[in-house]
Amino acid sequence: MVETSAVLGVVTIALGMVLTPGPNMIYLVSRSITQGRRAGVVSLGGVAVGFMVYLLTTNLGLSVLFVAVPELYTVIKLAGALYLGYLAWNALRPGGASVFAPQDIPHDSPRKLFTMGLMTNLLNPKIAIMYLSLIPQFVDLDAGHVLLQGFLLGACQIVVAVSVNLSIVLAAGSIAVFLARRPVWLKAQRYLMGTVLGALAVSLAVDTSVPAAAG
Repeated sequence: MVETSAVLGVVTIALGMVLTPGPNMIYLVSRSITQGRRAGVVSLGGVAVGFMVYLLTTNLGLSVLFVAVPELYTVIKLAGALYLGYLAWNALRPGGASVFAPQDIPHDSPRKLFTMGLMTNLLNPKIAIMYLSLIPQFVDLDAGHVLLQGFLLGACQIVVAVSVNLSIVLAAGSIAVFLARRPVWLKAQRYLMGTVLGALAVSLAVDTSVPAAAG
């Protein structure tokens, strides 16, 4: 039902997004460094629930829209390409502080950590645009079961995002020390992810395919 190429496309985008510093990474890293790994894991639980909220709401709405108005595919594809280009520019431009720099943040209860993780993700424009503009383009209308395809592809994104973020949470302290001693590695990471995101943006922009309306 879901092509391997679609899964690989979503996984690639999910990796590019999760490895690009944003609200989720900054919040999780800051909590892990300041309050410990347990706090980071609790916060990640809230972030994961936020992904599920996006998965449910966007797929229920977009599955209907794509079947009824397949012309929206082009608009969504271009919006996704523009946003990927914006992320690539932010990664490649000079300057910017490391998200692994320790910050002075007060300790919070597990409930507040979970809630803050949830709200950070729900209010994260990067995640909203990913679900609204990037993942839907990999849905094949001709294959049918549009809603199920959306859920499966979204689940791939969640698995990648949670796995990578969990690794970052568990290793945040060690990474902070490593990057503090070797700043050139941070620059290399930014350039690598910026290049990947830029290539994806160009690929989406020049793609002229248009999905056929479902019967």
